[in-house]
Amino acid sequence: MNQLQDILDQDIDPVETREWTESLQAVIGADGPERAHFLLERLVDETRRAGGHLPFQPTTEYINTIPPHLEAKSPGDAAMEWRIRSIIRWNAMAMVVRANRKPGELGGHIASFASSATLYDVGFNHFWRAPSAEHPGDLVFHQGHSSPGIYARAFLEGRIDEATLDRFRMEVGGHGLPSYPHPWLLPDFWQVPTVSMGLGPIQAIYQAQFWKYLEHRGLMPKTDRKVWCFMGDGEVDEPESLGAISLAGREQLDNLIFVVNCNLQRLDGPVRGNGKIIQELEGVFRGAGWNVIKVIWGSYWDPLLARDKDGLLRKLMMETVDGEYQACKAFGGAYTREHFFGKYPQLKEMVANLSDEDIWRLNRGGHDPHKVYAAYHAAVRTAGMPTVVLAKTVKGYGMGEAGESQNITHQQKKMATAAIRAFRDRFNIPVPDDKLEEVPYYHPGKDSPEVQYMLERRRALGGFLPQRRRKSVGIPAPGLDAFAQITSGSGEREISTTMALVRGINLLLRDKAIGPRVVPIVADEARTFGMEGMFRQIGIYAPFGQKYRPQDADQLLYYREDQQGQVLQEGISEAGGMAAWMAAASSYSVNDVPMLPFFIYYSMFGYQRFGDLAWAAGDMRCRGFLIGGTSGRTTLNGEGLQHEDGHSHVMFGVVPNCRAYDPTFSYEVAVILQDGIRRMLQEQEDVYYYITVMNENYTHPDMPKGVEEGIIKGMYLFRDSGLGTRDADKGKSRNKHLPCVQLLGSGAILREAIAAAELLDKEFGVCADIWSCPSFSELRRDGFEAERWNRMHPLAKTPRKAYVTQCLEGRPGPVVAATDYVRAYPDQIRAFLPEGRRYIVLGTDGYGRSDTREHLRSFFEVDRYHIAHAAIAALAADGKMNPEDVARAIKIWKIDAERPEPWTV
Repeated sequence: MNQLQDILDQDIDPVETREWTESLQAVIGADGPERAHFLLERLVDETRRAGGHLPFQPTTEYINTIPPHLEAKSPGDAAMEWRIRSIIRWNAMAMVVRANRKPGELGGHIASFASSATLYDVGFNHFWRAPSAEHPGDLVFHQGHSSPGIYARAFLEGRIDEATLDRFRMEVGGHGLPSYPHPWLLPDFWQVPTVSMGLGPIQAIYQAQFWKYLEHRGLMPKTDRKVWCFMGDGEVDEPESLGAISLAGREQLDNLIFVVNCNLQRLDGPVRGNGKIIQELEGVFRGAGWNVIKVIWGSYWDPLLARDKDGLLRKLMMETVDGEYQACKAFGGAYTREHFFGKYPQLKEMVANLSDEDIWRLNRGGHDPHKVYAAYHAAVRTAGMPTVVLAKTVKGYGMGEAGESQNITHQQKKMATAAIRAFRDRFNIPVPDDKLEEVPYYHPGKDSPEVQYMLERRRALGGFLPQRRRKSVGIPAPGLDAFAQITSGSGEREISTTMALVRGINLLLRDKAIGPRVVPIVADEARTFGMEGMFRQIGIYAPFGQKYRPQDADQLLYYREDQQGQVLQEGISEAGGMAAWMAAASSYSVNDVPMLPFFIYYSMFGYQRFGDLAWAAGDMRCRGFLIGGTSGRTTLNGEGLQHEDGHSHVMFGVVPNCRAYDPTFSYEVAVILQDGIRRMLQEQEDVYYYITVMNENYTHPDMPKGVEEGIIKGMYLFRDSGLGTRDADKGKSRNKHLPCVQLLGSGAILREAIAAAELLDKEFGVCADIWSCPSFSELRRDGFEAERWNRMHPLAKTPRKAYVTQCLEGRPGPVVAATDYVRAYPDQIRAFLPEGRRYIVLGTDGYGRSDTREHLRSFFEVDRYHIAHAAIAALAADGKMNPEDVARAIKIWKIDAERPEPWTV
């Protein structure tokens, strides 16, 4: 940048420069700026052909993008809107201050909304349409820390009463207001969660993409609706904030508008104290193909810039770094005169007739409703590219000495009475001095001109925002018989649960009601999961179609892109795939178009990369299937440490409205799919499903009768030892006093438990019941529900029993559970086993590594031999066998008793 600036600053022939400039001005006057831009591009091309490859300048001057004479004029009543904005500012501040005068230190933020109030006010008054019969409505991602201002507006509109405002951040007793935009906690109000920071931008981009997807597939009519996303300039450092902006530029998402509140401060201090965040962001977004509109200076600067004939003021504006701009606002007009304008005598003279108060009043663009309106007006009319509005503001605007433009501003949640008095006076709020200590809310009355103006503006725009749709049209779920191809066994053919899952999706694609709503989503791993057949069958979504002949066009399963394609192939980005899934999974609410998304990815690379989004999805009440492919720590052999998943079920199991399953057989996959579709599409429950599937091939049995309920609850008896019979087909009787054990397993390791039962029978005459446990997470939830019910109902005649307890009661012997996940996963149900029952858990604690499945399972001690050995050891501990039996098991099954714990290696 410095090299480029040095080149640009050199003028070896000022006369020639002036002639070129005058010629360009003549072209602009005669044919407009578009013609001038065309000629300049041609000249740049000629320069490059001559070898003049100068550095690209991605930024423009540090002034507003839209010159004053081209600004669209707001049709609103400026004085009335200032009055409304001032009242909202007061009530937003009062919410936080009142909350923090109560016991408990509830926290909250004043400064973020104080800096962005005008940015929101102009949108609410003139641009943001609510869903109505005439329009599907815009979607606004509010900056999370600005939530008090949105509540304060709703208070004036009559949507929230004073008692509710006083329950800000006090939700436990009901009727409270969540700290940030949380649809889970305020399901009729907030549409999208935007805290943690960075999640709003990536969600907004994929929402905009999904709208285009729905339009191209004919599932939603094409409209001019927009996705608006508000974010802070400090927030852009989160990888998710800017990580997907190239997608928006590449796919020309002109239904997307970002508004970056550039108050130059993050939580602890300046965003770019030694630089210029607006210039940085301009270069980043322009390079990604976005239309950039800078709103830096307010109207009070226009006369000064008009007098800046030699460009000295613009030069100073470019030279001044953000840390200095922050100080100018913090220390006032006299400081600004000396330390800003005073750098050049000519500029100090320019403002000599201005008082210190006049200089302090020189406003930033983000606080000028006229400048903001002009920017929004241009943004909504931009075609063929997304738009970002970079609006310069003051953090803590209006807080005065209590925090305006100070490093401590973000943490300010209390204000002294003197600061509150100054705030009142600055915004002309009619609160008397003797009430200031109470920091009362102010409402001018439902029939007041202010409230009537607000309501009229919202009526003109279709209704209130934000508002959220809870229910859409219900879609009947197919019966389990629709999945007959995978509830039936595979015969002698060996398949994986991944293949069973893909078959299940293909069966759904044939369903007339559900098929069009299925959204397969992959992060560039479709071939890994055997989904390449979908490329030809339903196509890969491409907003501009396929402009080339694919290399494999002569093959049956060629790579087919189509504007009406159904598969979302999001490239190598798990976060992008998850955000696309969230857009589809919330479509029932956002678009009134229920969809059924399947996001299929490497389970190890899923939650670890989008864990924050997984919780946001729950908050957002998303509905759909997340598929953790090639799951398990020993099933994905050969891939190594960072590929092998042993913990995703532990992480997903704690997301409150996620139902997580680890099936072994294809019929289990079918039952879980059918149950999920019923609950999410037909019953419209706010849940989503996580299912792990494997790439290991083996034969699958037919579905036993009556196992459906147990699969969904998390546990069913796969094989009964008989307890009273042995080799009944050979007429031999079993001694009921022989030792017995209960073997539990899921996913890949259930088959090891089945093999372990055979070893126990063959070598020790131990009988084993075998239990398939597709979800230890669901078993844990059921157990805690029963435990709590009993605690809360001490006089009940019949205590409730956990489902695990019900299953294992009356079945003798210790319990051994083994999975392809860490021991914490099956250990979740320990508390709910029948009283006194010994419980041994085996799992894959430690780092993964490359080897064969057989060796990996032996290493992690979850193979059939270690399961059988654990059963013998448990029986010996219970006095049903003896230590010599354990020693014999170690010897015959070649178990290395001296090796260290796998997690330590």
